[in-house]
This record gives sequence, structure tokens and C-alpha cells, in this order.
Amino acid sequence: MALRLWARSAANALKLSGTGGARAAAAPAFSISRFFSTVHDGLKYTQSHEWVKTGDGVATVGITDHAQDHLGEVVFVELPEPGTTVSAGASFGNVESVKATSDVNSPISGEVVEVNSKLSETPGLINTSPYEDGWMIKVKPSSPGEADALLDAAKYTKHCQEEDAH
Repeated sequence: MALRLWARSAANALKLSGTGGARAAAAPAFSISRFFSTVHDGLKYTQSHEWVKTGDGVATVGITDHAQDHLGEVVFVELPEPGTTVSAGASFGNVESVKATSDVNSPISGEVVEVNSKLSETPGLINTSPYEDGWMIKVKPSSPGEADALLDAAKYTKHCQEEDAH
């Protein structure tokens, strides 16, 4: 985390955005924060920076490394109770960081079957381990093929690069 902050500060001070000028012709556009974010193959992603991993009739949901990086230090997480119905694209909770409070949208529809209770005591798990220990909810999908329409790792990476370029 300290390395990311240092790299972002250094890039801003040196005005290394990866866009414009002669440098842009020599290398693809990227932002320093995007360069350090992790995207996992095998997961599906939304344009609003949530991820979903499906398997064994249950889908695990969280926010991406890219999202947590832009939020900064997460200090509070509000999640639904098990048994709650969630809808694809609709908010199911929120994440409060030192910078802002952001809604978290469900990438798929279904019933919440488990909530990561560790996040109430240690919300920073979203920062340190967004894809493993920082997962948020597990959902029994009502439409199992719904995740197929989401972005794969390559498309999500491209989306982040384009978003960061603006």
C-alpha cells in the first residue's frame, strides 16, 4: 500500500500519466495506479468495479483492486443480511473510505446466503486482499448464466485503462 501511494505521488509529481506527447506513441496508455492494480483471470467484472466468482451454485462478490485503490483506506462496510434478495446492477451495500462513501452494486441477481462478517471488524481486508479475504457477499444466483454477460479480465483491464485515461 505504501508503495502504491509513493508511486502515485511520484507519478503525479513527474506528470507521468502515460497519455499525450511523444511517450504515448511509444507505449500504450496506462495510469500508475492501474499498472499496480491486480485483475484475476477466471473472475467476471462490472464496469462499476465489482467482481464475481461463480462455482458450485454460489457466486462470491466483492470490489476490485482497482476500486479499493481509488477509494483509499476502507474504514467501514455496510452489507445486507443473509436471505436478502439482490438484483444485478442494484446496490446491496456501501463502502466508506477516508475519501468517500460508495455504493456497491451486485453483478448478479439472487439471494444472499453468506456475508463476510470479518469485514465488520476489519474493513481494511478490502484493501489488503480484495479478491480473497476481502470478499463481501455470497449469492445463490437466480439466473446462473447472468455472469456470462459481464466483462472478462482483458475487457475489464481495457475498461480501467480507458477510464483512467480520462
